[in-house]
Formats: sequence, C-alpha cells, structure tokens
Amino acid sequence: MNKEFLKKIFFQSLTGFLSLALAILLFFCIQRMDQIRQGFQWLMGVLMPFIYGGTMAYLLKTPCSFLEEKIRDILPEKHKKQASILAVVAVLLLSVLVLYLLLSMIIPEMARSIVALAVAVPPKAEEFTHWVIGHLEGNEALQNYVNNAFASLEAWLYNWATTDLLPTMQGMMDGVVTTVSSVFTVMKNIVLGGIICIYLLAGRKKFAKHGKALVYAVLKPRWAEGLLRELAFVDKTFVGFFGGKILDSAIVGVICYIFCLIMTVAAGFQNAVLISVIIGVTNVIPYFGPFIGAVPAALLTLISSPRNCLILLIFIVILQQFDGNVLGPRLLADSVGLNGFWVLFGITLFEGLFGFVGILVGVPVFAVIYDLVRRWILAGLRKHDKMDVLE
Repeated sequence: MNKEFLKKIFFQSLTGFLSLALAILLFFCIQRMDQIRQGFQWLMGVLMPFIYGGTMAYLLKTPCSFLEEKIRDILPEKHKKQASILAVVAVLLLSVLVLYLLLSMIIPEMARSIVALAVAVPPKAEEFTHWVIGHLEGNEALQNYVNNAFASLEAWLYNWATTDLLPTMQGMMDGVVTTVSSVFTVMKNIVLGGIICIYLLAGRKKFAKHGKALVYAVLKPRWAEGLLRELAFVDKTFVGFFGGKILDSAIVGVICYIFCLIMTVAAGFQNAVLISVIIGVTNVIPYFGPFIGAVPAALLTLISSPRNCLILLIFIVILQQFDGNVLGPRLLADSVGLNGFWVLFGITLFEGLFGFVGILVGVPVFAVIYDLVRRWILAGLRKHDKMDVLE
C-alpha cells in the first residue's frame, strides 16, 4: 500500500514539475520571440538549398516513379537495375525542356509587349490630353480648376523630387550591392537545390525505407503503423492536389490560347501566348488565381483595344466558371474533399501565417487537418454510441 501511495505521489510530483517547466519554457519563448524568430530565419536560410531540393524532388517523384515503371518494362532483365537512374535522367531532361519552352515563349512575348506598350502609351496620352482640352473649351471655371490642379501637382512633384526622390535614389545605390548579393545567393541555392534534388530522386526508395525503419524503432508498432498511414494520406492529398491543379491549369491555359488565336484572326487580339501563360500559371493559385491573372491580361489587351479587353474579361469569367464548376471538381474531387467555404478559410488562414507559400499549400494542409478532426469526431461518436447525431 505504501509503495503504491509513493508511486502515486511520485507521478503527481513529476506531472506538476513538468507542467511548471513547460510554463516557464513558454514564458521564456514569449519573452524571447524576436530572438527565436531571427534564429529560425537564420536556420531557414542555411537550409534553403535543401528546401528547394526537397520541393523539386517531391514534385518530380510521381512522374519519376511512372517513368521508372515504363522503362523497367522495356529494358532487358540484366539492365533493369538501371531503370531508376534512367528515370531520374529522363524526368530532369523533361523538366528542363518544359522550362525552356515556357521561357522561350514568355520572354520574347514579354519583350514585344513592353515595346508595344512604350510605343502605344504616348499617343494614347496625347489623345487623352486633346480630349480633355476639347471638353474644357468654353468652361472657364473648369479650366481654372484644372490649371490649379496642375499647378498643385507640379509643386508636389518638385517637393517630392527634392525631399524624397534624391534620398531614395541614394539608398537604392547603397542597396545595389545587397541586391546583387541576394541574387547570387538565390542562384546558388537553386543550383545546390538541383543537385540535392538529383540525390533525393535517385535514393528516394532508400530514404523511404530508412524513414520507415526509424519510425518503427522509436514508436510502438501500433503507433508506428498509425503514423505511416497518416503520412501516406498526407502524401496522397498533396500529390493529388498539386498534380490535379497543374493539369487543370495546363488545360485552362490551352483553352485560353485557342480562344486568343481565334480572336486574333477575328478581332485582332494581341499577346495570345503571354495572356494564355498568365492565365494558366496564376490558375495554380487556388481561389484567388483567376482574379490575379485577369488583371495583367486585361491591361495588356486594354492598351490596344478596350472592346477586346471587355471580350477577354467576359471570356475569363466564363472560363473560370467552367473550371470551378466542371473541370476542377472532376480533377480534384478525390484529393481534398473540401467545399468552397473551407477552401477559402484554409487559404485565408495560411496566407496570414505563411504569406504566398501559405496560399499554395493552404488547401492540402487544411484538407489533412480537416480529415484528422473528422476522424477524431467520428471515433468519439462511435465510442459514446452517438452516431445517430449525424443523421
């Protein structure tokens, strides 16, 4: 009896001590939040090549596994071991080819659009000036108001140039070295990330085997199997979401390109390739992507023809309705399983926490959290024999 009583006292004391230690640790973390954030940012900067490499490897692992199976089927028996290396080489070459084709389409179109804008803006501005002058004739009060407005604008511009612009230019000159250093750092991280991606793709099965062994070594079999099931579900959700979203965006971009080609012949549309790439790429961003892509596409068309701009906006609205109600649900139905409210909630929440990265990963991450909460609720209802509540 005394032994059981002492054991109970010991565990109660240990629980109290651990609770107090966690409270002190939490208070310390709150007091040192700035230093912790700086340390985390420094660590992320050091690990950035591995983050780049891991992200690229994760996006390429599904096509790499697909190519490995196809290559293994056609290789003779004695060369089947080389299927993995050949698949890695093939998927990297295809990725570089796709990236090259995209850049070769975008950069010339972008340069041509910038030149066209530089040529078109001055005549449009002059035309607008003549229009304003024509409407001001015979209206002295409005002329005086416009003249006073231009005088105020001129005074503001002079004051801004002397007090704000010069110090800003000096600061920009001082920051050139920092900017160049940042560019070199990003390029270095991308190159190292590509090398790390190759290692991860080539050894993905070995890494998976080692990770599985580590899980079973640390956790009990029941917990290890549960964790591996959850990781498999997370992987299925992310791969299904990003794979379906990339395919969906590619189809949307192709449809937009076909429409722009038709309108080029019928109504003199310009920048068909650039507009289609903008619409397709921004469509990868859930929910807000169509609105983000519509703005630059409409501006590119507005310079040449307001009527074509209106036609393009109407087409984008129709295309996004088709994508949101027909194409997208068919391609993404099995990956996330969230309705529109939870999609918007997940994007908004993770955008506030992680910025642009949160917009991209918010939907699949929230889908995983949603599924865990759903299963936890169902387990509780079964335990308390209350499944009839759902009816």
